Amino acid sequence: MGLHRHALRTTAVGAVSAALITGGTLGLTPTARAATGGVRFVDITGDGGTVLKGNVVTPADSDGTRTYPLIVLPTSWGLPQVEYLAQAQKLADSGYVVVGYNVRGFWQSGGEIEVAGPPDVADTSKVIDWALANTPADARRIGVAGVSYGAGISLLAAEHDKRIKAVAALSGWADLIDSIYSGRTEHTQATALLGGVGALTGRPSAELRQTLEGFFSSDLSKEQEMIAWGRKRSPETYVDQLDKNGPAVFMANAWGDTIFPPNQYARFYEELTGPKRLEFRPGDHATAELSGLFGVPNDVWKDTGRWFDHYLRGEDNGIDREQPVQLKSRSTGGYEGYPDWKSVGATTRKIALAGTTTIHTNIDSGADGGIIFLSSVLDQLARVPPMAAIPLLPRRWAAVWQSERYASAQQVRGTARLHTTLTPTKESGTLVAYLYDVGPLGLGKLVSNAPYTFHGQTPGKAFGVDLDLYSTAYDVPAGHRLALVVDTVDPLYIEHNPSGAQLTFSSPANDPSYVSIPLREQ
Repeated sequence: MGLHRHALRTTAVGAVSAALITGGTLGLTPTARAATGGVRFVDITGDGGTVLKGNVVTPADSDGTRTYPLIVLPTSWGLPQVEYLAQAQKLADSGYVVVGYNVRGFWQSGGEIEVAGPPDVADTSKVIDWALANTPADARRIGVAGVSYGAGISLLAAEHDKRIKAVAALSGWADLIDSIYSGRTEHTQATALLGGVGALTGRPSAELRQTLEGFFSSDLSKEQEMIAWGRKRSPETYVDQLDKNGPAVFMANAWGDTIFPPNQYARFYEELTGPKRLEFRPGDHATAELSGLFGVPNDVWKDTGRWFDHYLRGEDNGIDREQPVQLKSRSTGGYEGYPDWKSVGATTRKIALAGTTTIHTNIDSGADGGIIFLSSVLDQLARVPPMAAIPLLPRRWAAVWQSERYASAQQVRGTARLHTTLTPTKESGTLVAYLYDVGPLGLGKLVSNAPYTFHGQTPGKAFGVDLDLYSTAYDVPAGHRLALVVDTVDPLYIEHNPSGAQLTFSSPANDPSYVSIPLREQ
């Protein structure tokens, strides 16, 4: 079994390495390839003596007489050390020393997978130490960047290492628990994917294995332990230290990221006090950055380069004078600029959730958030999100409320919020809320969704529910409606409804139920 697993890992790293190297090379022009200073593969001693496999790309004119700004690139979850070579070559051509390295526990690097724990954060500082001692890197101009896992490690490193002056965190996380356990609900598809890739391409630590075991078994006795584990690995926990250090922070993510949903990134962005920029685009986890890893022109990587050029090389390229929040709508594809996140949904419109509705649990009504990666990529490439025939949803298992038909287009921007009163028949339960754009024939296109789980409630006793749906940018055409649908089963999440449970939603006169829709100022 061990030999078979090693063979799988070796074959996989060869295939991915070949694809990335070939794609990156083909993506560069002959002139750019000739100007490259070459790639040097190195061993770097990380925290506790762990050997990290890395690569170094230096500017072609490097002759030992001058120094260059340094960019350190920790790899994504499950990807080999050649992940960033195409971008590293472009950055080196622009005058940077670039050091990419395989994070501990994956592929040929030593150690075990710590999930951005303290050893991973210390490793980044060790890589910076190594670069300053072994390359023409300038200690006064240091940046870190990464996609996904590399993004989270980059933010954490900037919070713990004052030498880092600029960060580009692409498709990362700020709050790990809010990413995989939002609404107190296990995001099963996303976490299973991460666990599977980690087992195939690396060596999970005992702590990670135990955490995943408790997660998938829904062991409430382990809940606080899991939350503490996640907080230790969440940049939001140390945001005050990041503000104190004051690096320039660039963050980018996708609206449909099924691993690190956008809400937690937007909240973290608002807490930053130094130079900052936030970008959201259509797509799923890391899909907006993917083409850039093969050297193809890419908006995310272009802005990453501009960010470093300004804050590490002092280039007056105007990025500091642009609106710092940049959004790309899922519907129009055009960019919109805002001064801050709270200005994105400048106005709100409430849809009343009137009456009393009871639904039965344990059956999927047909309203779903889709399939991890596939659904959001279809939305990104073809503007085809998950759909449901709203009039045909069985009201025994789904509660449905609809707005009036809108006379003009409604530009939904930001975070929709559900407020309702819930009376359960059992002490635990799960609900999933969906916001749909409903056309004249009743076909609903998914705008947003989010899960919510409760434990320890008194059966038959009402309590209030407040739930933020995942942030988005979506245009509802004139003549369409918005519909809020609530059911209890979705393949994306683990549900906690006891057999035979029922959920009753009501709208008391002194506390009406509603969903608040954020709209772009017209």
